[in-house]
Amino acid sequence: RPGFERTTQQPLPPKPPLDLLAELTNTPPPPETPLRTTMRRVKIWTPLVLLLLVVFAVVQALRPLPAPALALTAKDTYAFDGGTLSLPWPDEGQGWMDVQGVGSMGRFGDQKPVAIGSVAKTMTSYIILRDHPLKVGQEGPKIQIDPQAEKEGGYDKTGDESTLNTVKAGQTLTEKQALSAVMIPSANNIARLLARWDAGSEAAFVKKMNDTAKELGMTNTTYTDPSGLKETTVSTAEDQVKLGNQVVQNPALVAITSAASWTDPSGKNWPNWNELPYRMGAIGIKTGSTTAAGGNLLFAARKKAGGETVTVVGAILGQRKNPILTTVNQVSKTALEAAKEALTSAKILKKGDVVGYVDDKLGGHTPVVVTEDVTAVGWAGSRVKLSFAADQVPHSAKAGTKVGTLTVGEGGAGGAIKVPVALRQDLGEPDFLAKLTRIS
Repeated sequence: RPGFERTTQQPLPPKPPLDLLAELTNTPPPPETPLRTTMRRVKIWTPLVLLLLVVFAVVQALRPLPAPALALTAKDTYAFDGGTLSLPWPDEGQGWMDVQGVGSMGRFGDQKPVAIGSVAKTMTSYIILRDHPLKVGQEGPKIQIDPQAEKEGGYDKTGDESTLNTVKAGQTLTEKQALSAVMIPSANNIARLLARWDAGSEAAFVKKMNDTAKELGMTNTTYTDPSGLKETTVSTAEDQVKLGNQVVQNPALVAITSAASWTDPSGKNWPNWNELPYRMGAIGIKTGSTTAAGGNLLFAARKKAGGETVTVVGAILGQRKNPILTTVNQVSKTALEAAKEALTSAKILKKGDVVGYVDDKLGGHTPVVVTEDVTAVGWAGSRVKLSFAADQVPHSAKAGTKVGTLTVGEGGAGGAIKVPVALRQDLGEPDFLAKLTRIS
């Protein structure tokens, strides 16, 4: 009819194919539960955790291994049976006795600084040979006698000094001859000449003497001149033994100090003021005597004990019974003979005995053994120290490989007994599990 518009419901436009497919295939998700949540998280995190574990294992396996170390399982000391040793010391002054590489054997008196006289020349000679080394039998460079040395040569008459009075300015002495003049007839003029030759002046040389004393731990020693004539040059028996322990390690100096006498270039023969070399086969070292110092002697001798050669070094200072040099020679001989007699030895380890292990720092221990019998030298009541010094220990090595040294005695001293230690069995790198579980 007119006035009315006829309407009909028009169809909706068709949906895109993808939307139709989604309606046909998608179903509402199942309701959420704790189990479903947990399972979903496991599926997400498990691959990541596994990846992290793999990375961790690779990193652990490829990390540099810690440096292996040598550990001592044997006792770190050996005690000799018996009571405390008592040496026959004199009733005045002070003294000290060492067995090189073992330790102190005895002492007496207050170790306070006192004048030491010509014992100071030991330091003079030690420095000369340290700075200008000689082998046994070598003469060394020639040293020209200056006018001062010639003038001072006459102080044996005018100044009551020990001198080499046969030298003239312009002549020469070899280094060995000069050292012999210092250590045998105790020539003050040649000690001063050597100081000037070495350091340019006596003052500069005295500084070297005191610097060297400090290096050697001679804390109660002060040098004020190269010859020891000045009473302000002071030391203790203990300090002089420290120096003596160094001197006896120099074969060229021992060859000089162990001589009974010396013949100078003019043909004059000079006896050694130290009587011990020709009375008991001692190897030195040096006497010293002045009115202020009394009689003093730094001495040393060697003895075989159990197949080991050990060196006894001692000093006795402040002997005032006249004649003072005869007195100090006699009391030193008595003490030194007793010390040598007291020395003994003991076999403390047999070849093949386990004394420690290589620690790979990841829980692995490989035993090490001594490669020869081990002998200790000591005396009644003494204790000897045992210690290890490692070589560059490898991460792997065959049985029998040397990995270090067992030291019996004081490791820093020349007389300590040293025995190689080796692997008893093959040393292998830590296994994978040890690498994987390491913390450090």
